[in-house]
Parts: sequence; C-alpha cells; structure tokens
Amino acid sequence: MGWEALGQWGEDAARVERLSGGVANDVWSVRVDGRLAVGRLGARSDADLAWETELLQYLDRAGLTVPVPIPTRDGRLFADGLVVMTYLEGGPPETRADWRRVAGTLRELHRLTRGWPQRPDWRSSTDLLHAETGTKIDLGAMPAEGVARCRAAWARLAGRPTCVVHGDPNNFGNVRMTANQVGLIDWDESHVDVPDLDLVLPDNASGLEDGAYDVAAQASAAWEAAVCWDDEYAVKRLAEVRPV
Repeated sequence: MGWEALGQWGEDAARVERLSGGVANDVWSVRVDGRLAVGRLGARSDADLAWETELLQYLDRAGLTVPVPIPTRDGRLFADGLVVMTYLEGGPPETRADWRRVAGTLRELHRLTRGWPQRPDWRSSTDLLHAETGTKIDLGAMPAEGVARCRAAWARLAGRPTCVVHGDPNNFGNVRMTANQVGLIDWDESHVDVPDLDLVLPDNASGLEDGAYDVAAQASAAWEAAVCWDDEYAVKRLAEVRPV
C-alpha cells in the first residue's frame, strides 16, 4: 500500500520531509493532528512490528525517552508496514560525558528488559553459534573462515544473561540528547541478546575493563559484519575480528 497508509492516521496526515539515516526503511517527518511526528515505512512483518511497538510503549511507561507509537484512528500501532511515532528533540552526543550518559541509559534499558522474549524470527549472537540464519543474517553467504572468526567471538559471550539490546547505539544519529534526557531512536535493529553488544561506545564510555571491552568489541564487530554482509562496511568490520 505504501505511504497511502498514512491516511489511516487522519485525513490531514501528511509527509513533510525525508529524514536521513534510513537504510532498510523509508523514514519521513510527518504531520499528524497538527503535530510533528516521524513515519517509518518498511517491509517488516506484523509480528515483528508488534514486538517493537509493544517494547517502545513499555519503555516509555518505564520512564525511558523513546519514540512512542501513535495509534491509527482505529487504535492500531502500525498499518501496512507503516509506524508513526513521536518526534524526539535533541542533538547527538558530543563529549565523553555525553556518551557516559548514553551508557547509563543503555544499562537501564538492559535492566528493564531481562527475560524479554526474542523478536520474531531473530537470533541472538550466541544462537548463531549453531544456527545459520536469522532475519538479515545468513552465515552461509559469508566465507567459512569469516564465520569461524565470528563464532569464536560470540562464543566468549555464551552463558551470559540476555535482555533487549538497542542494536546500534554508537551511531551518533540514533541518540537525541538534551540537558535533561537521553533519547534513543531507530529501534529497527533491537532484539534480545547479550547486553555487551550495546556497550562498545566511543572512548569506552561504558567503562568496561580491558578484558570485558575486548570481548564486547570483538563480538560487536562480528555481529555487524554478519548483519551487513557483504558490503564495504561489513568487510571492514570482519577485518577487525581476530583469526581463530
């Protein structure tokens, strides 16, 4: 149906301007009921979008600053692949102190979502020690030697507790900061995994000890290589994962 679905948020709902940063989705600022919001149109399944929108509602109620789904006129949180969410004010992190605030927000996210069910059809990094595929990941498309390196990195996380991870928090464009709050946007990569994957931040703002940082950084590089394979960025990330 495409952007025609926006009419389900009201006759006056309209797109305003395309927003940068969308890779798997078409993202625009939109106007709904006279207020600025964000619309994201993609190809995710209804089950996938239900998981994400329910998560965002829960996190909002728990006090985190996240984009909150705006219901359609008949109360649905998404329609025909389109989600409309509140617009978050703020700018990107600029200092190590800013990134430390981001780390604190991520740890609160992890605390709030212990035991959360996995996103439909996704796999965690440690699931991929045995599974071959999960959402955008297809290890069969990677060189066997690269898969072995990724799995060796993920094996160091085996047995650890899991929770929801944002999935791409060290991207400056995914953080909206003000003096009073830290907002995380673009939850398209969020899923259940080991929290270390979220904590590889600039200047080690999460304060991980050397050994813990190495484990997290290697696992994160392996994850991003597998998710993005085989573009230039994925090849670069795989090169950061040590040989077995």
